[in-house]
Amino acid sequence: MDRIIKVTGKGRLSLKPDTINLTLNLSDSCESYEETLKKSAEQSEVLRECLEKIGFKKNKLKTVSFNVDTKYEGYSDEHGNWKQRFAGYEFRHDFKLEFAADNELLGKVLYALANSSVTPEFNIAYTVKDTEKAKNELLAKAVADSKAKAEVLTAASDVKLGEIIRIDYSWDTIDFAVRPVNRMLKSAATYDTAEAAGYSMDIVPEDINVTDTVTVVWRIY
Repeated sequence: MDRIIKVTGKGRLSLKPDTINLTLNLSDSCESYEETLKKSAEQSEVLRECLEKIGFKKNKLKTVSFNVDTKYEGYSDEHGNWKQRFAGYEFRHDFKLEFAADNELLGKVLYALANSSVTPEFNIAYTVKDTEKAKNELLAKAVADSKAKAEVLTAASDVKLGEIIRIDYSWDTIDFAVRPVNRMLKSAATYDTAEAAGYSMDIVPEDINVTDTVTVVWRIY
């Protein structure tokens, strides 16, 4: 039987956010399917034009998901029984806008959204642009931690650390983001100029602290 040692290593990483990930959602309803699609297209175009005024190309606003579904409403009939009836169609269009972590630009974006004729719900996350590089660095730290622990254990047990037999990794999704800003309410003002006014934003997001684990099985002699 092989003599082995199995050690779980933990990698820790602290990253300064360099990217803002803004997620936006438009939703509305109409009586007919065709009207619903038309309204979705019109509102999406208004949103793109709103962002284009402050320097974003229209293709920077990416669709994450789009869905049209039937809508029903509840009512009470003449006998007091609760029922449902068809009330039309509703759409939901989710977008993503990604740009450099810049408070001045964020202020312009939020001002434009607050003063547009459409009312998207939105959330703001600070993240890092190169998440693959961060994931790789995190894994390397976890493996190095596993090896360091294995060397201490084998030295204390008067055995030698051999080659790696197996590496187990869960592949769980890591959230490389912090979210210091809650959704802002729509302003009553009107945004109708080509010049980009903006809110004064003074946000210093905390570092993104992430951890991950790797279990390494080593042969010992």
